[in-house]
Amino acid sequence: MSVHLHWFLPTGGDGRTLVDRHAYTDGGIRRDRITPVSGVRAPDVEYLAQIAKAAEQLGFEAVLTPTGTWCEDAWLTTVALTQVTERLKFLVAFRPGVISPVLAAQMAATYQRISRERLLLNVVTGGDSTEQRRFGDHLDHDRRYARTDEFLQVVRGVWGGEPFDFRGEHYQIEGGLTALPPDPLPQIFFGGSSAAAGPVAARNVDVYLTWGEPPEEVKQKIDWIRGLAEREGRTVRFGIRLHTISRDSSKEAWATAGRLLDDLDPGTVAAAQQALGKSESVGQQRMLALHGGSREKLEISPNLWAGVGLVRGGAGTALVGSHAEVADRIEEYHSLGIEHFVLSGYPHLEEAYWFGEGVRPELAARGLLEAGRGPLAGVPAANGRPASAPGGAPLLIAGGR
Repeated sequence: MSVHLHWFLPTGGDGRTLVDRHAYTDGGIRRDRITPVSGVRAPDVEYLAQIAKAAEQLGFEAVLTPTGTWCEDAWLTTVALTQVTERLKFLVAFRPGVISPVLAAQMAATYQRISRERLLLNVVTGGDSTEQRRFGDHLDHDRRYARTDEFLQVVRGVWGGEPFDFRGEHYQIEGGLTALPPDPLPQIFFGGSSAAAGPVAARNVDVYLTWGEPPEEVKQKIDWIRGLAEREGRTVRFGIRLHTISRDSSKEAWATAGRLLDDLDPGTVAAAQQALGKSESVGQQRMLALHGGSREKLEISPNLWAGVGLVRGGAGTALVGSHAEVADRIEEYHSLGIEHFVLSGYPHLEEAYWFGEGVRPELAARGLLEAGRGPLAGVPAANGRPASAPGGAPLLIAGGR
């Protein structure tokens, strides 16, 4: 079982602090109201292309693209980036409640052909009712998961190449068909920590994703989903969503984490914690419980730092340490059954280089990466690092504080 490494596309904006991501547009409602915040990088296609090309060059298999009010549309953004990359796959996030399952199946088939088999799907049921209502979705938490269950049954049904009928509580399909099914079928990624989410994963998905909890808690999740899947006669693979701060020394990495923390004033943290505390997502509540809103004892497990979750919803933990230490933690999660590591860092361009040039060689030396997927094939390296960044420094392209 090899490790599969994926990166992240910050389609809501990027920056050098944890609170810069959406500052470029006064909340993202109107693109003509630009907020002049130093160091913030708008998610224009040129900048996202830099990240995508860096991820491909560094040997990442795919990039995750988020979905939501504050992000650019994941389907349109990533299909544009398929035209400036060659091998990189795109893990496209979407919400089942805002699109027909037959149309989604058709879109995926078209995308798979346009991209030459580079589509992965990340199904996001949604844990914030306010966000769901923006898109016209008024179902409660558990009914959203029930609808996701039906949605995925329909998608797989219409990918069969023959007319497909389905009658459920949420969808009634007569003769649903994808005339040219995708080949191969895109892998379906899915996450959810609630009792309602588990059976959906067991019945329908290829890869179950968890946010970055301590290893013992991740193991409990794996055992839970694996047991549910076995009762369905299925096998589910596993992935984890984490941030990374990897440096040539542990001291440098923790100093970087400290600078990110120093940028957060108490009012910002309190406001974020209040907003995140209203989430219906069980996974989000588990993230909040890791730190309790406190700056104290944020290293909740060796090299696992919960500081990101003080202000960021969703994935709230980072692997922090030297390249070897971060590789140790990845190896530990891998030993539990985690195959897919969906990673990110601030800013996403520079951190891709720190991880790709620092941690990836460590993993390769341990035999954890699939043979033949190395970065910069044919490009000579010096001192174990690609020639793109002599001396081991990350390649800095965009400026900022």
